[in-house]
Amino acid sequence: MTNDQPVIQLINIHKSYGDTPVLQGINLSVTAGQVVGYIGPNGAGKSTTLKILIGMLPDYTGEATVLGLDVRTHALDIKRRIGYVPENAALYDTLTPLEYLNFVGQLYDLDRSHIERKALDLLRIFQLADHANARMTTFSKGMRQKVLLISGLLHNPDVIFLDEPLSGLDANAVVLVKEIIRQLANSGKTIFYSSHIMDVVEKISDRIIIIAQGQIIADGTFAELQQQRPESLEQLFAQLTGSDGQTTVAEEFIQALNQ
Repeated sequence: MTNDQPVIQLINIHKSYGDTPVLQGINLSVTAGQVVGYIGPNGAGKSTTLKILIGMLPDYTGEATVLGLDVRTHALDIKRRIGYVPENAALYDTLTPLEYLNFVGQLYDLDRSHIERKALDLLRIFQLADHANARMTTFSKGMRQKVLLISGLLHNPDVIFLDEPLSGLDANAVVLVKEIIRQLANSGKTIFYSSHIMDVVEKISDRIIIIAQGQIIADGTFAELQQQRPESLEQLFAQLTGSDGQTTVAEEFIQALNQ
């Protein structure tokens, strides 16, 4: 892969579930070191896009490449070099974090002694060292999310796909993850980040892509998007996706509560 090649590229991607179209001609190109915030309403096609890029959904039309490799024909090679943190993932609850991370590390052919040393360091940073050998059946959502984040980054991937990675995290952990994302990008990693938390996307993204009804409707830095409409990202998102009547809806909700 040459330096001028995009790290992530989608060309005219279409994907349907049965007769229901989900993606309708997605075109995008992402370069190394970018943090891309990929946002949209529920059902807009965000998770479907991510699943295509990581090789989980081969049944699509168009072209998709990651690190210069075709997603259809080189899915395994791509998976060795990417990290993925899904919105909802099933952990092996009967394992401890250390056992689970050892399992994940071996999938990436990491040395077992190296895996354990690295896993313990990362668990300590996320304040989970005291729970390294505890069964995850008793873990809170935030604790499980920390283990998932570590598992997605354990092999030091070149490209990182994050789908609602802050789900369930406490305020201190959110600040830490935001800083980790920024420093990963500064080191040349590429971050493709999907979230509903607008203020986080606004603060950490070099570029924001808004998708609605399977199509990209806005693409640029937050400053560039502001030039179109001088609003917050949350207000801009609501206007572009047709959901800007929430104040009225909230008032109706309060009125109904008071009846």
